[in-house]
Amino acid sequence: MAKLVLAGKANCPYYAKAELLADYLQANLPDFRVHKITQHPDKWEQWLQDICELNGWEHRQSPIIWRELLDRGGKGLLLGGVNDFLEYAQYYAITSMTLSEEMLDIAEESLQAHIDIEKEEEECKGLIKPLQVWITSASSPICYQLIPLLANGEVFGMTTEISIHLLDTDQFKEVLCSIVMEAEDMVFPLLRSISEHTETDEAFTQADIVIILDDVLLNPEVQSVENCIREVSEICEVYAPLIEKNAKREVRVISSGKTFVNLKAMMIMTCGPSIKPENVIAVATSWESAAKAMLARKLNVSAAGVKDVVVWGNITGCNYIDLSHAKLYGYDCAIWGPASFPRPLLNMIYDSKWIHSEFLAAESSLSSRVNCCGGMLPAHAVATVLRYWYHDSPPGEIISMGVLTKGEFCIPKGLVFSMPARFQNGNWKVMAELEISETTQEVLGHLAHELIQEKLIALKEKKEMHPYGADKITTKNYLHQELETLSPGSL
Repeated sequence: MAKLVLAGKANCPYYAKAELLADYLQANLPDFRVHKITQHPDKWEQWLQDICELNGWEHRQSPIIWRELLDRGGKGLLLGGVNDFLEYAQYYAITSMTLSEEMLDIAEESLQAHIDIEKEEEECKGLIKPLQVWITSASSPICYQLIPLLANGEVFGMTTEISIHLLDTDQFKEVLCSIVMEAEDMVFPLLRSISEHTETDEAFTQADIVIILDDVLLNPEVQSVENCIREVSEICEVYAPLIEKNAKREVRVISSGKTFVNLKAMMIMTCGPSIKPENVIAVATSWESAAKAMLARKLNVSAAGVKDVVVWGNITGCNYIDLSHAKLYGYDCAIWGPASFPRPLLNMIYDSKWIHSEFLAAESSLSSRVNCCGGMLPAHAVATVLRYWYHDSPPGEIISMGVLTKGEFCIPKGLVFSMPARFQNGNWKVMAELEISETTQEVLGHLAHELIQEKLIALKEKKEMHPYGADKITTKNYLHQELETLSPGSL
């Protein structure tokens, strides 16, 4: 089977003559196929030069015609121009009787049709705007595991294309290039593009979503906690103004990683005052998932049946796993009910010693599992939160995440504190109606104290414009005002 490729300027009368003849051959010969390529007159010369250089041909006029053998492969066989094509058609005892006036009329119509088609294609491209997703510290294992989850359509929907931008320092450029190449080779249908970036000046350009994965080495033998906090603060002081400058107005920022997740979210809000606070969250889903899995193993049930475990406080610091609202579905016991029938989880666990010694203890196996995990669990956590943000969380289900406090549960205002929430209609809402015990309230006060200390250390060296309206302020007065704001008698 032969395929004839016919290319030319859209307004070329000789192309019109060859096109009519090619259409006739295709209609009357069973194994004859024609593929047409038209170019705007302004682009024709460059296109012709490029195609000839690619194939090693010599041709300078419109049209250009070549033959391809579909069953053999290899490069095309150049036939030439319109006269060569007419001679080729003589083999089939067919010739063209088109008059010159007809050729000119057809050429004019072809040019207009070409312009209309190009305009329609541009309009269609304009309607398909992929989500721009930026990931910082993109050489991390979390990012490597996250990319397939974002690109397979389960997070944003099977009709939403995305463009992923990987940001990291220049020393990780080769790693980023390897990730880009591997992602491209996976041929995700919804991944419009993926690119690596090592220059921060143009970071977060037109970003719809920013995922911050930066971590610092938290090792007291190497550097103090105060220095780690300052390092996190310096990173956010670079990112926040760039997000304000380059990202879209409704950009959504997600803080994840293994260290100072709450602090990163808080500093992004502080250093980027025009970024909407409700669009910045810290991910606590890793702790939720690990806790549910640990409880499921204890009860010998599926982890998917454990719901409404609440993570309070500093996600990657001092937190509290609250089981008082947790429910259990699909548990095999004396009382039977439908699949939607829940049981209070604490009523099913009779080993209170296990809860306090192994599950809730500061050095519990739960905390070890979360801190020692690779990239799969935190990547799944980020993808889950994004899916809920765009498509709502399950009705009635509690989702823990770090958000800016407004006095809920008597927690001081102005902290990024992990609390129970739910996603609906593209927004989130703290479940402030949830009842908590006096013991839990006391624990929340202690957790807030740690976050206050982190915030004060992060802002200790900050002397620029601040929320109180003065251009400059001494460190002592600044910290005093922060304390007055953050701890109004609630601790």
